Amino acid sequence: MKPATKKSSPDHPISITPNPHRIRVVLGGFIIAETTEALALHEATLPVVQYIPRKDVRMDLLDKTGRHTNCPYKGDATYYTASAGGLVRSDAAWSYEKPQASVAAIAGYIAFYPEKVDAIEEFKD
Repeated sequence: MKPATKKSSPDHPISITPNPHRIRVVLGGFIIAETTEALALHEATLPVVQYIPRKDVRMDLLDKTGRHTNCPYKGDATYYTASAGGLVRSDAAWSYEKPQASVAAIAGYIAFYPEKVDAIEEFKD
């Protein structure tokens, strides 16, 4: 049975906006992602998540895992283990390969868990 899908609503708002600032993700002292083309996903009361275009992610440092989850608002997520500087962090990143239409802009983007990398830095200058 396919999971139920939901759309953004006043009770659970979701918005996606381009982030004009430089976003850098660091693991083990190495830059594993860096972009000036991130999308900031604002979802209800959750922390803002920076989605980084795949072209700006060191995909050679990510390995797809067998983990998959479903968000009724965004779709099915695929997870990645990140490895850099001698550190290996399981399920440190995720992507919605085929997101729901309401969040289609994040297709082809990767997001990282802040607690599983050294830093997700935002440079505002």
